[in-house]
Amino acid sequence: MVETATGTDRSAGTTYQEILDTDSRRVPDILRVQSPLPKGPTTVPAERYYSKAFHDLEVEKIWKRVWQMACHELDIPEVGDYHVYEIAHLSFLVVRTGEDEFKAFHNACLHRGRMLKDKNGKRAREFRCSFHGWAWEIDGGLKEVPCHWDFPTVSAETHSLPEVKLGRWGGYIFINPDVDAEPLEDFVGNLSEQFGTLPYERRYKTAHVAKILRCNWKVAQEAFSEAYHVIATHPTILDQIGDANTQYDVFGNYSRAMSPQCVKSPHMERDWEPLPDARLYTKQRHALTGHVYELCDDGLVHITNHKGEVSKFKADGTWVEGPMTHADTNMLNWIGGKQLPGANVVPLNPPPKVPKGQNLRQVMAEPVRESFRSALGDEVDDVCDAELLDSIYLTLFPNFHPWGCFNQINYRFRPHGDNPEECIMECMYLAPIPKDGNFEPVRDIHWLGPDDDWCDAPELGMLAKVFNQDVVNMPEVQRGLKMLKNPEIIFANYGETKPRHFHKLLNEWLEKP
Repeated sequence: MVETATGTDRSAGTTYQEILDTDSRRVPDILRVQSPLPKGPTTVPAERYYSKAFHDLEVEKIWKRVWQMACHELDIPEVGDYHVYEIAHLSFLVVRTGEDEFKAFHNACLHRGRMLKDKNGKRAREFRCSFHGWAWEIDGGLKEVPCHWDFPTVSAETHSLPEVKLGRWGGYIFINPDVDAEPLEDFVGNLSEQFGTLPYERRYKTAHVAKILRCNWKVAQEAFSEAYHVIATHPTILDQIGDANTQYDVFGNYSRAMSPQCVKSPHMERDWEPLPDARLYTKQRHALTGHVYELCDDGLVHITNHKGEVSKFKADGTWVEGPMTHADTNMLNWIGGKQLPGANVVPLNPPPKVPKGQNLRQVMAEPVRESFRSALGDEVDDVCDAELLDSIYLTLFPNFHPWGCFNQINYRFRPHGDNPEECIMECMYLAPIPKDGNFEPVRDIHWLGPDDDWCDAPELGMLAKVFNQDVVNMPEVQRGLKMLKNPEIIFANYGETKPRHFHKLLNEWLEKP
């Protein structure tokens, strides 16, 4: 691979700002802002990812005190609709109490502590405990206590449901168990400026998939916070993404990465001849080695080297026969792993011809621009190529990841109960609300267990295959963290800005009294 280290702050490749200079439209000012994190290095104790004591500390110092995304307003569209939000062993009820009013409460009966609700529900008129029948109005006021005469100290003043703070941003509902917390508006700062072209208030959820992973929530989150992993984990996209051209910035409680698309990775040493019969999922050339990987009728992945010699492997990397005894496991997973419906016939189209006076990004942006015309009308004509093509991904501390402009991806990562070595990874797609207002949002979560494949959620499309490349690393990271002779990890100064920024903020929260 090409060595891009230069002894400076960044890769030797073209800067993201230089790529923006070639855009066919005016680029929003917010994309021109450069706000790097001061240099590291940042080292982190490995036990942060597996220690139960550290998990318990996070519950006390983070999850009981910080603003966190609980649900989307459209998840609870009618008065009385409620959502159960859980983080670690904590549980909260978020309820729509009026046409445009919401409240959130601790999800526990004030009598003997039974959880009031264990799943989401619709059009509740009250919250009644199924143990002894105590009941509250949906606004939290005490409604009824059977044999109230036997509880002379219980009244609406003393035993209405305790509220947690609630805030709203971009159609999402955030909650904070700390009643003394700063307003959400102060916590998010200028986050809305990052989405000026298509504010989140103008989006609705079209998919919501959650999967349990056998790793700490920070292991998973950090894997989706940088482009540094692309060279090894995602060889199938190296000819399409300027991974080492990514710009990283920090703004208060959130960070940003901007990775250019339709730009060849600076790690690629050469361009390879296109395969005339390439298929997106089942036959591709490795962008770095030039070897051809193909799924064949025997169920094995056949790899053809530059001499025309063929070696055969299972999708898990097991060598079967041939002169090559090792292969790229992430490439094998992509080609030979579980496939999306109809994947075997999807062609891998070569890049289009670029007319004189244009560049590839301008050409590739145009059909994306047209795809949004029916929903947004002629306003798409002013949208720049970068907002249509690039991976612009933000992280609001501690665990919410909205993506920029026309990219539909949102992530959330959280502990799976009180097990520090399991987590829940969620992926949501949010599309522009059509101008005619005719849309039907997805409200139910499609759950996947730890042994389910991401391709069991075909609504994610190609991203399901990408996720499979990502998550194969995570259980091995979780195991390896316990095997380090020097029990700490280190993050890159620039290319891992976002996880560095996260741990900076995490340290600040842990140090608060």
